[in-house]
Amino acid sequence: MERFVPIVHGVTAAFAVVELGLTAYLVSPWWATPSILSFMLFSSVWSLLVLGYVFLMPLYYARFFQGLAALAIESITMIFWFAGSIALAAYWGAPRCGGNKFCGSVEGVIAFGFFLWVLFSFLVLVDTLSFWHGRVHDAADAAEAAPKPADIA
Repeated sequence: MERFVPIVHGVTAAFAVVELGLTAYLVSPWWATPSILSFMLFSSVWSLLVLGYVFLMPLYYARFFQGLAALAIESITMIFWFAGSIALAAYWGAPRCGGNKFCGSVEGVIAFGFFLWVLFSFLVLVDTLSFWHGRVHDAADAAEAAPKPADIA
């Protein structure tokens, strides 16, 4: 399952950007934005930051990467997406849009929110299994995998 993690990171980042665009479109006409839309906007930005930490830190700043911290923030992000999607679905109900772009965008935000919840659930599952088996990507692992100056020459 670990071989799919980089692909899932890429798909999750693409979905988070789509979610960010849809949510920004929904938030833009409101002076008093409903709090659930603000939360979904926050979750999109938060997800991109989390993905940046989880994917890029082990590659470029391995000393600062902590596998347990990555598991914790991925778990929190998974809960954010589940809670936000459920709350927005309950707030919006089951409308019949009939070609209304705003209504369709809300439904898209709900759908992509659940997709992101599933993707982060997969990432949490894989990282939890890796943690239990002692294969958490940590600074020590990255230091061992990095080429030594003697190996390069």
